[in-house]
Amino acid sequence: MRKNLLAAIVLLALYIPSVWAAAGYPVRGRVIDRLSREPVAYAAVTITGQPGKGAMTDSLGRFEILQVKPGIYSLTASFIGYRTVVTPEYQVSARTPFIEIEMEEEPEHLNEVVVRPSPFRRTIESPVSMQVIGMREIEKSPGSNRDVSRIVRSYPGVSFSPIGYRNDLIVRGGGPSENRFFMDGIEIPNINHFATQGATGGPVSIVNSDLVREINFYTGAFPADRAGALSSVLDFRLRDGDPDRQRFRATLGASEVGLSGSGHIGEKATFLFSARQSYLQMLFKLLGLPFLPNYIDAQAKVRIRFSQRDELTVLALAGIDNMRLNTDEKGEETEYLLSYLPRLRQETFTVGASYRHYAGRHAQTVTLSHSYLNNRNTKYLGNDESSEDNLTLRLRAVEQKTSLRAENRSYLGRWTLREGVELSYSHYTNRTFRRFFAEQAGTLNYRTRLGEVDIIASNRQYLVFCEVKLRKSANFAAAREFVDARKQQRLRTTALLYLSQHETPLQPRFDVIEIYAPDGTQTRRPQITHMEDAF
Repeated sequence: MRKNLLAAIVLLALYIPSVWAAAGYPVRGRVIDRLSREPVAYAAVTITGQPGKGAMTDSLGRFEILQVKPGIYSLTASFIGYRTVVTPEYQVSARTPFIEIEMEEEPEHLNEVVVRPSPFRRTIESPVSMQVIGMREIEKSPGSNRDVSRIVRSYPGVSFSPIGYRNDLIVRGGGPSENRFFMDGIEIPNINHFATQGATGGPVSIVNSDLVREINFYTGAFPADRAGALSSVLDFRLRDGDPDRQRFRATLGASEVGLSGSGHIGEKATFLFSARQSYLQMLFKLLGLPFLPNYIDAQAKVRIRFSQRDELTVLALAGIDNMRLNTDEKGEETEYLLSYLPRLRQETFTVGASYRHYAGRHAQTVTLSHSYLNNRNTKYLGNDESSEDNLTLRLRAVEQKTSLRAENRSYLGRWTLREGVELSYSHYTNRTFRRFFAEQAGTLNYRTRLGEVDIIASNRQYLVFCEVKLRKSANFAAAREFVDARKQQRLRTTALLYLSQHETPLQPRFDVIEIYAPDGTQTRRPQITHMEDAF
């Protein structure tokens, strides 16, 4: 009896979620006036493309659409005297966010209004140079792995770094350092892990796409409050926390584990956060790779509404990167990479607060933000960290920027007037220690596990790597023929290792010395041929 009861409970637990998903999920939200921040009562809210699926707002501007099938949708809100609004895309599921829709009064009054929803959103500013990236494109873009930098690479005028695993964007021929990033009005210096200092690319994005509502991608005609970019602007808009309930989610991905949450603090504040920890170092070690990357990132957003006209948004974004060397691995290519790859440690964070006041047709915003980047590289000779005498590189570069921006936005019918001022303070420090190991002008029998070079010599122009071949005669084959393609490759690899340990301004050159000695070492007059720049 107990076994049958337990089985019935298990079946019921599995059946209820499937029935609920088949029936659909509720979509809740609120419609407010964009300028007055007052609720818009009795407005019509429908699922875009499904006119029969919708609801009316109540006296508080709230609405609830029941039994919406899982998927990615946008909403259309309409009301007499207001412009019809199409929202960004939202994913309808068991954790559908609370949706807030802002409507603006229509300056012109018409006798008849015909509403025809469109699947595409219209942009008022920069209609040609701006692309709106919604949730559907983030989820469905092939090969992007939900990374925004990889999504925009398919757009016209956008290319990417020749190094395929990096997210360096090249827009209209500009450099990767000429792009700017904003998140809810706060500038973010870099959005990628393991970034190259001075650029903006990296293999993995810091931004968790689960928290993103939409992204505006500008390739030109930048808005007045996004000025200063030379190539492009990526403007992220994050979701708000859920004012009705607390939600938390744990995820396990192919390369990381994460925890995210959304909810409210009292009646006036909402929060949204995400934290991720990678385990790439374990995967890379199992694959036998020479480097072991590891990263941690976190982002959070708190929105406090003091009144209908005053609100404060606090945003934080942080990333910690650590790449160690896997010195346990052996092999020719591995040892070459280990000979020059440094250990990398990097910390980056941005914190900012934005206060906004709505005064009728005017909206004032004051934003204060601070960003920090700490980049450290260390390298030891032979990767032997037991003694400081082996230290060849110690680099620490710190970048800091503090910005204060005040702006006003006035809505004058069909026109929008923006004015503002920005003050920024940037501070850069760089401390670099380099040690060079020098030897005599000539080296005999330079041996490594990768290979051997018979003679290494130099003059004022060249650093010569010379291979010596001694034969009694050329009856079987010329001595030079024993320096085949495989031997040449081993010489190049050994030379690269030598150059990584002995920096020099001289141009490398590969020579072959051919010696014929019929009596071996007892030959008084051997035939010697020196072939410069042999390969």
